[in-house]
Amino acid sequence: MGIPLPKWVTGEIEKDPDLAYTDQWGRRNYEYLSLGCDTLPVLKGRTPVQCYADFMRAFRDNFKHLLGDTIVEIQVGMGPAGELRYPSYPEANGTWKFPGIGAFQCYDKYMLSSLKAAAEAAGKPEWGSTGPTDAGHYNNWPEDTPFFKKEGGGWNTPYGEFFLTWYSQMLLEHGARILSSATSIFDGAGVKISVKVAGIHWHYGTRSHAPELTAGYYNTRFRDGYLPIAQMLARHGAIFNFTCIEMRDHEQPQDALCAPEKLVKQVALATGAAQVPLAGENALPRYDEYAHEQILRASSLNVDGSAVDREMCAFTYLRMNPSLFHPDNWRRFVAFVKKMNEGKGARRCWEEVEREAEQFVHVTQPFIQEAAVALMH
Repeated sequence: MGIPLPKWVTGEIEKDPDLAYTDQWGRRNYEYLSLGCDTLPVLKGRTPVQCYADFMRAFRDNFKHLLGDTIVEIQVGMGPAGELRYPSYPEANGTWKFPGIGAFQCYDKYMLSSLKAAAEAAGKPEWGSTGPTDAGHYNNWPEDTPFFKKEGGGWNTPYGEFFLTWYSQMLLEHGARILSSATSIFDGAGVKISVKVAGIHWHYGTRSHAPELTAGYYNTRFRDGYLPIAQMLARHGAIFNFTCIEMRDHEQPQDALCAPEKLVKQVALATGAAQVPLAGENALPRYDEYAHEQILRASSLNVDGSAVDREMCAFTYLRMNPSLFHPDNWRRFVAFVKKMNEGKGARRCWEEVEREAEQFVHVTQPFIQEAAVALMH
């Protein structure tokens, strides 16, 4: 669950609604401030990036006794749900439903001003008045739209390339600005800095990769959109945190050409090329060995047969709730943690690891029952 913007910020948005991300129909999104105003003094004389830096500095000062020991990594929020992306698929109020393509979020006056300047600099001022107007609606599929369709789609034209380059570059620059602040503020604090990137796996099998494009990842069949992100994170010494690690392609709707495994492989190759550490998360709560095995396989990073010494640097298991502490789920989870801890060199079977885990499961049973009860209230 996301943390809402503070009241003093929403008060400023009420005075100037263009501080919020906006779609082509004028719908505002209040999860995060538009990156179009990152460097403008729109918050009582201060810029959003200055305010983000103030918050990080206050966090460092208040928790300095825990940094480097209890707190060893700080994931820096970059957008909605803390992810480096545009809020292109908002689920609130039923605006978007999986597996819709989402919508571009560049229609506030600050983003449009930047687009206008970019178009003029490119010698194409006619491209600067608005974003694509033929990219469909949140719940369309790529082939429903002139912009995203595979044959003759606008995404694969000079205009499309100009717009998508600008839109994705704005997101990269936003990430770089915040990381510059974060790395200087937490320098010497003994913590690693990480950034979360969304695992947008639906319509991945199409040529245009529409949902990734609307989120700000310029990734198509002909272009790697994750390498520039990985390179930007590498320049700032940050960890690339990615999700949907537990998913297999065949578990997802194939009519929507979902391909989480292929997406994870692409990201693993991009982070390897950029020499940036890769960390993972599961996107959905899973308690079965089938998902655990997939996480183990994905975290080993044996994507091209040559990643001998490379593994994911960390994995975050989502999430702690009463279901996790069901006796069967807890037993499987303990065995899974043991397997993860052994690393990819281990060759032991699940049954052997589960037998070893039984002792721990038995010892922890009273605490587990207590935790399950507490989480229900």
